Amino acid sequence: MSADDVLLDLTGTVATVTLNRPDVRNALAVDTARELTDRFETIADSDARCVVVEGAGPAFCAGGDVGAMIEGVANDQPPADRAELVVSAINAAVESVYDCRLPVVAKIDGPTFGAGAGLALACDIQLASPEAKIGFGFRQVGLAIDSGVSYSLPRIVGPNKAKELVFTGELLDANAARELGIFTRLFETDSFEDGVENLVTTIAEGPTVALTQAKRLLDRGSEGTFEQALDREATAQGLAFTTDDHEEGATAFMEQRDPEFEGR
Repeated sequence: MSADDVLLDLTGTVATVTLNRPDVRNALAVDTARELTDRFETIADSDARCVVVEGAGPAFCAGGDVGAMIEGVANDQPPADRAELVVSAINAAVESVYDCRLPVVAKIDGPTFGAGAGLALACDIQLASPEAKIGFGFRQVGLAIDSGVSYSLPRIVGPNKAKELVFTGELLDANAARELGIFTRLFETDSFEDGVENLVTTIAEGPTVALTQAKRLLDRGSEGTFEQALDREATAQGLAFTTDDHEEGATAFMEQRDPEFEGR
């Protein structure tokens, strides 16, 4: 492992996190997962207003590192120790993505499996090219599910369809995943890079405080009662009303021009 297994580029208001193990399809070994967690801690202290997660090479993420799993078996590492080490590291990484206060975009230009699929769903938006595929095939290596799949997948496709996808390990192509809502948008190959860039720029140039509050509200939207949701919205809106971006947005609306938000 090296410190280059997960790259971080902070350019302007966009943070790009690249899983950089193309030789193993960007599999999440323990050290790689820990590195991913570290990168998101760095982003939290940056001026970024949107995050992109991508994979180097032809895959997004192959999930857990099966080679490392086999090595653990060969070294007679107790199963409980292996599970604790691997699952805790991967879950912590996925949690750091899910908990990021900024909008996080998964840029999926190839296959993603298992924990890699869980990582993609931990992002807020999943943008895909025709080469993208996704599968929750933990069963193929004799494992249950982790990386938040039990939480995220049923919320997107419903509990019964989620069970079908997990029980069969079916690999969905880009069109099928888009139809199920797993991929939020599908671009043609020749427009993928520009399409992702345009959408990310739209988010990054938005009213950051308002968008981060909206993200938090949407993530909690199914919790509690309707009245509690209204109370949370009122609190968030009270904060948004105090921002420079709200003043700019309202002024731009009255002046019939596009707003120039600065993220504060």
